[in-house]
Amino acid sequence: MIKKIKGSGALFLSQKTKRFLLLQKSSGKKEGIWGLVGGKTEQGESLWEGLKREVTEEIGFFPEIIKSIPLESFVSDDEHFNFQTYICIIKDEFVPILSNEHMGWSWCLIDKWPKPVHQGIRNTLSNRITRAKIDTVFELLDSII
Repeated sequence: MIKKIKGSGALFLSQKTKRFLLLQKSSGKKEGIWGLVGGKTEQGESLWEGLKREVTEEIGFFPEIIKSIPLESFVSDDEHFNFQTYICIIKDEFVPILSNEHMGWSWCLIDKWPKPVHQGIRNTLSNRITRAKIDTVFELLDSII
């Protein structure tokens, strides 16, 4: 039996600056690639529990989230991999305390991503449906408390 892999990622969005947080991988096949905070869930974890653990491991703490909005659920063609992306709105940018998994971080504007960016993010931002969701979040950002 093939094990199904689940994971989740946080696209942290600063309400104050309207910028997103990306991290740069330090090693492995994705070395140098910019991506979301997040990763695979462990056995018995929900997607959200796994995300909280991954966030804490990768940036040193779990920031106070004003609102989390499911953005996209990716399921591989063979249905063995499922990844949920959330927009996590926070009041303001912070300085992450990176684990050895990452070598850099950047707060980015929606159309100004560092390169090379992870293929999944590139696909998300080029998808008109998910991009419309992001645009709606921007329109409502100042009214979210």
